[in-house]
Amino acid sequence: MLDKTLPLTEVTSKLESGMTIGIGGWGSRRKPMALVKEILRSDITDLTVVAFGGPDVGLLARAGKIRKLVYGFVSLDSVPLDPNFTRARERGEIPETSEYDEGMFVAGLKAGANRLSFQPIRAGLGSDVMAMNPDLKTVRSPYDDEEYVAVPGLRLDVSLIHLNRADAAGNGQYLGPDPYFDDLFAMAADTTIMSVEQIVSTDDLTAKAPPQTLLVPRIFVNHVVEAPGGAHFTTCEPDYGRDEEFQKAYVAAAKADPETDAGPNEGWTEFEERYL
Repeated sequence: MLDKTLPLTEVTSKLESGMTIGIGGWGSRRKPMALVKEILRSDITDLTVVAFGGPDVGLLARAGKIRKLVYGFVSLDSVPLDPNFTRARERGEIPETSEYDEGMFVAGLKAGANRLSFQPIRAGLGSDVMAMNPDLKTVRSPYDDEEYVAVPGLRLDVSLIHLNRADAAGNGQYLGPDPYFDDLFAMAADTTIMSVEQIVSTDDLTAKAPPQTLLVPRIFVNHVVEAPGGAHFTTCEPDYGRDEEFQKAYVAAAKADPETDAGPNEGWTEFEERYL
């Protein structure tokens, strides 16, 4: 089988400014943070980011990398809102946003995965989601008088996901409690870069775990990056939980003395130097 392994340091060679990038995981859970940090270290910018957001979105927003954000939420789980995301929204530093109901977001991913321009869904009807997203349209069923929200298909140039294990061919396995729609992110993308805690042989993928844990087939993966601890400081169960102390330091640095014309936020600058 084809060897799809890619060094972490070469990830950004597969990315370009202006791309639409989907980021898997959920809130502060199993986020591909090692891949996100490579973007933060690069000059890549002007991105459309599609995510159930956590610190991935917060960090990219703080760095001014996001032109448009399509999201269901941006949360750190044990901390309700990511402070860097909140800061960027309040300052108008994300030029364009589409904030969807979670069901609508998943419907958009399903449409993108199936190469459809939209998917009908009941979620959003009669809610402020429609007012917040005036570009959303409704459609009537050709079979009855039902009306649905036509959620646009979320087609992605690149998806970044993180799983527990994979083989060199790109078969990805999750061992935690939830797949977090990472398979849909992979299917909706032209290119998928999957980081994992460990690359193992194909036989080892099912030796100690049931076959249904094989979430992402190799056909939807272009590159596999071995990155132990690659989801830190978010969770990657059962390999490790969320680093709550580190997350507290992240929040504290983001909320420290705000940047002013007199100079930068020293607390955040120190955090960046330590983390990146």
